[in-house]
Amino acid sequence: MSFLGTPRALDEVVAPSQDDPLARQASAAVGGPAGRHVRLGGNWWTPLRVILAVATFCFGLGVVQKSPCVVEDWAEAASPKAFSHMCYSDISYLYVGRGLAEGIWPYSPLSDLPPGRQPATEDEAHTLTLEYPVLTGLWMGATGLVTHLLGASPDVSDVPRGEIGADLRVQRDGAIFWGVNAVGLFVCLLVSLALLVKSQPRRPWEAMLIAASPSLILAAMINWDLLALVFVAGFIWAWASRRPVAAGVFLGLGVATKFYPLFFLGPLFVLCLRERRLDAWVKTSVAAFVAWSLVNVPIYLWSPDAFLWFWQFNASRGPDFGSVWLVASNYGHIASSQTINLTTVIFFGCACLAIGALGLFAPRRPRLVQLMFLVVASFLLVNKVYSPQYVLWLLPLAALARPRWRDLLIWQACEIFYFFAVWMHIADFFVEAGEPDWAYALAVGVRIAGELFLVWLVVRDILFPWHDPVRADALTDDPLGGVLDQGIDSQASVRDVELSGALSR
Repeated sequence: MSFLGTPRALDEVVAPSQDDPLARQASAAVGGPAGRHVRLGGNWWTPLRVILAVATFCFGLGVVQKSPCVVEDWAEAASPKAFSHMCYSDISYLYVGRGLAEGIWPYSPLSDLPPGRQPATEDEAHTLTLEYPVLTGLWMGATGLVTHLLGASPDVSDVPRGEIGADLRVQRDGAIFWGVNAVGLFVCLLVSLALLVKSQPRRPWEAMLIAASPSLILAAMINWDLLALVFVAGFIWAWASRRPVAAGVFLGLGVATKFYPLFFLGPLFVLCLRERRLDAWVKTSVAAFVAWSLVNVPIYLWSPDAFLWFWQFNASRGPDFGSVWLVASNYGHIASSQTINLTTVIFFGCACLAIGALGLFAPRRPRLVQLMFLVVASFLLVNKVYSPQYVLWLLPLAALARPRWRDLLIWQACEIFYFFAVWMHIADFFVEAGEPDWAYALAVGVRIAGELFLVWLVVRDILFPWHDPVRADALTDDPLGGVLDQGIDSQASVRDVELSGALSR
């Protein structure tokens, strides 16, 4: 008998109350865990529909959580009131701040503006230039056009740029812009969850860890990170479906939306090398480069300065919210942005080398999403900024790498503590402006501790696979591994791991 647990058929749907200890305990309130012969998904309320319904409810709660800023007016979105109510959103703020209210299309050459509207200073030019990857900027421009069609779209060509936000019609249009984006990002969330459910039919309920996440409620409408989630989910689905070219297309579009999906190529290379499937990695990489280029090259040729500003902005920015670098700076340990950049690259590079070694030499080939999680978590741990919405980068990867309610809720509690603290810090709630904020430093430490907790669990699962919830049935290899799943590595290593686990009991 296998030490890994009771084997299931490879096509049997895994019920949460059968698989997760916390879900099993919670199921006592509704009659106990599902039995061995239960039929899952046989009625109208399939796992996918239940997950989408829960996601709809939670996203709605997130909209309500931001409602104080909607009711007041989005012109105050960067005021102390917005921070004390914790309803701040970049979406509304940037509608005016990046010229969308004026009808300026993202990445437009500023020299094309009418003479009276061209920026007078370099700082004003940078303010009007988007610091986001191209696909996010195009989304902003498209939703800005919809807003002008639905709203008042007042002529502000004669209004000084610093006074545009005070126009009541612009404020109403800002609320419409936020609402248009809320609808679009809600659709992105539903599509993402549907793709993740379809990615592993045996374990559809793991997507519930995302749909019911407290962090989703709090962070979904701060920025446009849910747009990137669609492409991350698309990459996972396409790779799991053994479509490396389609996976590359999704990956390239993801990098054109947020930079972090680029890191997925590293874990993919390591595992394809171990499994001797570098042909699949090459197909994915080439497709990703082509997809990214088709989106980015036209913008670069049209407006190279605006295109490069994303890279220049991130290279030149100093320590920012959520990072250990900002905490150190607040306590007098100030370093230049160049020093921080170099140190961050060194730390992240060392982490990537360690993750690569783990992927190559672990007793059993790690699951792809485990290494993806470790790489992104390592980047966020050492990066010079951790905005509250960055939790959405980790959320789907954490849910798939360590699908246990208890562990995810512990991590989420740390993230929620940080979420509340960052707004209180900006509002100078705990200390006077300019003084070291001990509460904020504590919150950053708690956030880092929560992420390290998950990192430790995932590394343990890799080194000792009998702890891995996904592989606990002795049959499953890597449901999201695509061409890697049930490969040459898994057949030989599973016997060694079973013996090691049996001897360790």
